[in-house]
Amino acid sequence: MRKFIFIFITIVLFGVTAYFAFIYYVPFSEGYRSGELIKFSRKGVMVKTWEGEISQGISGAQIFQFSVQDSESDVIEKLKTYQGQYVKVTYKERYATFFWLGDTKYFIIDVVQEQSPHFRK
Repeated sequence: MRKFIFIFITIVLFGVTAYFAFIYYVPFSEGYRSGELIKFSRKGVMVKTWEGEISQGISGAQIFQFSVQDSESDVIEKLKTYQGQYVKVTYKERYATFFWLGDTKYFIIDVVQEQSPHFRK
């Protein structure tokens, strides 16, 4: 009986570890989005996470919501600086998220400032 319990617990722990590793390390997709950075804030009750929004259309018809991990300190500082400006972000989409990482499945890994296509000459 002890051997069975030990094997069962080992299998459950391995399964849980494999699930968390898969969700964290295997991206569902990677890509780019551009738009006006309209919101970037640190929010949460128990665990604070960085969350933001990019408006991709006129009058905010298309909103792209994203999260940024605390380990991406350079991205966080750039996003604070680019508030209200046109930006292009590089993101990874995960299959799911954990509450301590962010509210969305989209995680920003890089950001660059761009000129808005509405104001080009």
